[in-house]
Amino acid sequence: MQLVNELISAGYLKTPEIIDAFSEIYRKDFLRPEDKKDADLNEPLLIGYKQTISQPLTVAFMMELLSPKKNDKILDVGSGSGWTTALLARIVGGKGRVYGVEIIKELKKFAEKNISKYNFIKNGTTKIFQRDGYKGLPEYAPFDRIIVAAAANEVPEELLKQLKIGGRIVLPIGEQFASQDMVVIDKTGNKKYIKKIFPGFIFVPLIKS
Repeated sequence: MQLVNELISAGYLKTPEIIDAFSEIYRKDFLRPEDKKDADLNEPLLIGYKQTISQPLTVAFMMELLSPKKNDKILDVGSGSGWTTALLARIVGGKGRVYGVEIIKELKKFAEKNISKYNFIKNGTTKIFQRDGYKGLPEYAPFDRIIVAAAANEVPEELLKQLKIGGRIVLPIGEQFASQDMVVIDKTGNKKYIKKIFPGFIFVPLIKS
């Protein structure tokens, strides 16, 4: 709870439902055994295959921008360890659905193992797919919310197509390992969008198949 309290005090966690999710879905459950001791560090940690579990501050910031709601249908691109997927599953509740997309087979299995600690896969709230994140998950579209945990050079057109009118996507955009922008896009109509930009982030690249 110390880390959660720090994120609240610093103003990164604000929404009660998101705070509850951070308090009940433990980051240590989504780390490799040798890294669990570092679960409360406010920094990204390796999860293998040159991928990371994001810094808690960054996850909190993205979740607040995303503004997930109960019963939402959400696409989590680059689900990695499954931590963000599980946080979202806690928020959307029994009728909501969270679909994770992970291109690396071993991490897809890692995420499923981790998320299963919270029963979200068994009860049908969550499902993880080994897919190319640029292509999204068209068979389950449209989505109320889409969150992307790896940086692309530009917003993937397929993900915009899969966003519901009235929906929102949050994702980092920029060159690999350079300073990137956190971009928030609200879809207000067919091919009509409102965009906000928050600079100063660094993510691993979104991998194409």
